[in-house]
Amino acid sequence: MYARNLKLRRRESKYYKTIRLRFYAELNSFLPVDLRQRAFDYSFPGPITVKEVIESMKIPLSEVDLILVNGRAVDFNYPVNDLDYISVYPVFEQFDITEISKLRKTPLRVSKFILDSHLGKLAKYLRMAGFDTLYENNYSDNSIREIAAKQSRIILTRDRDLLSSRNVTHGYYIRNINPKEQMAEVVAKFELRTQINPFTRCLICNSELKAIDKQDVNSDVTEDTRKIFDEFYQCSHCHKIYWKGSHYERMMEFLKSVEL
Repeated sequence: MYARNLKLRRRESKYYKTIRLRFYAELNSFLPVDLRQRAFDYSFPGPITVKEVIESMKIPLSEVDLILVNGRAVDFNYPVNDLDYISVYPVFEQFDITEISKLRKTPLRVSKFILDSHLGKLAKYLRMAGFDTLYENNYSDNSIREIAAKQSRIILTRDRDLLSSRNVTHGYYIRNINPKEQMAEVVAKFELRTQINPFTRCLICNSELKAIDKQDVNSDVTEDTRKIFDEFYQCSHCHKIYWKGSHYERMMEFLKSVEL
């Protein structure tokens, strides 16, 4: 029906070609109100790439993570054809599109989280795996929602009411009670396996770890530890010192188990 209608329009304006466009999720905020959250026709007189189409709609290319033309992934240089149906997507929070997207070597997706007061152990596990994870046991529900919106974070919670607000766009209710099972659940739900980057975040405050010279290690580390280990890391915020001891080996074994 769509193709037939376009053919009728094409007879009326034989010098123009027409495609069907649909932008998803937060990309709609760049569009005029009457074009948001729906598919609409786009006409053009001559050769044009999908990149030029997107730019003409004032959509920043840096916000686009996947383009499908008639259900097939394409890159920005795709030459648009008459009657194409083009779907344009922003960052996928819940799916790893590494093997699908043709736009860049690494998708824009970087999973960041904020957790409610019931998930302290899960927060530690996520930080252990290298994920930017905010957690305070005194966050109010409104604070969690506001921070999540401002910083594009995914809310993880055991409280259904926290997710019921219309202001929550990215959130997930944790089903499991056991923290290790919760970690496995989150890794599976958000397809995080390819994003795991252990030993890069402080387990206490979530800040990034930086390599530190052995001679600069402070008195928090025992002399025996200095003698045994050569690589040390320090939190950029709270200055806690880390090294790859037996705790590191246990951490790596745990992360391997949740990746299954």
